Amino acid sequence: MDVSVEPRRPLQPRNRVAAPVPAGTASRTPRVSVIIPCYNYGRFLAQSAGSALQQQGVDVELIVVDDHSTDDTPQVLADLGRDEPRLRAVRNETNHGPCDAFNDGLNLATGEFIVRLDADDLLTPGALARAVQLFEQFPEVGLVYGHPVHFHQTVPTTYRSEPTGWTIWSGQDWIAERCRLGVNCITTPEAMVRASIYQEIGPWDNRMRLACDLGAWLRVAAVSDVARIDGVDQAWHREHQGSISVTDGGRRVDLTERRIAFDALFEGPGGKLPQASELHDLARRALATEALESACHAYDRRLTDREPVEWYVQFAVETYPQARQLPLWRGLHRRRSVGPRLAPLVPGFAASVVRRRLRNDARHRTWTRHGI
Repeated sequence: MDVSVEPRRPLQPRNRVAAPVPAGTASRTPRVSVIIPCYNYGRFLAQSAGSALQQQGVDVELIVVDDHSTDDTPQVLADLGRDEPRLRAVRNETNHGPCDAFNDGLNLATGEFIVRLDADDLLTPGALARAVQLFEQFPEVGLVYGHPVHFHQTVPTTYRSEPTGWTIWSGQDWIAERCRLGVNCITTPEAMVRASIYQEIGPWDNRMRLACDLGAWLRVAAVSDVARIDGVDQAWHREHQGSISVTDGGRRVDLTERRIAFDALFEGPGGKLPQASELHDLARRALATEALESACHAYDRRLTDREPVEWYVQFAVETYPQARQLPLWRGLHRRRSVGPRLAPLVPGFAASVVRRRLRNDARHRTWTRHGI
């Protein structure tokens, strides 16, 4: 059957306030556990750890999990740990992988709030205090995030530090938007979660390497509200050829892991949500649509010799049994009938390339402004 709950309008927030983030309680200093899983990122670790230790207005507990690195990570940690009681370094005797390495740190954390910070990323000054202030004012919120600035080489020296307001969604509404689009909207270092929520939903799902963060955000939203600090940059995310998203990535891995993330949500706490079955179908439809679009794109760009077109088709059918009823299925059939050599010359197919680009640009603008 077709999905009847697909939103036709932008996600509506429970609260959207054009005002500074409310001031926190001055009578105490909440503890935030920042967990850095590190595997052969010693060259970045000092900057990453320093960005956490320099945070003001919170009690920082920094836990670095050296996931059996073979570079200079142990020496970097030894240098960082001198006269720094807030740093706890743990070395795994074998490589656990990025998801379990975070869970290793999570098991040791004593803070009220948890942040995962990859060893090649950084927090902007004041990021932790801004998030904690929002948590303090809204106890029903379990996840707070903001905007991450992506960079390639030199760490930026400027950032937006004055929030313009905040947005709060019910967890179910936030999940529904993720199901509609099928993609993650949080990079990772800009997000903070209540430790009590992890105690409720459990650790990150180690069936994934790339999408375990998406899986965590979805399960958090299944049991709490979600908030975003608007108008401010909460983290710097480094893009480079050695990142796991590049070395372990690829469209096939990405699509497969996102399917696991949504399945895990509805097998777990998301299964108790109203219309859980319809939302699950909605997510699987979004992933199947994306796979078919990737197949069409391969024809439109003469990339069929490099793109796994048949895999995309099989994934779509396995993920969403009604895939053959989707408009893109018919579009792919027409492209196949024309062939990869002539497909880019068909005006209708060429126009779809432009429409796809315009749609992606619009989505990026929405993400930049609203974080969804």
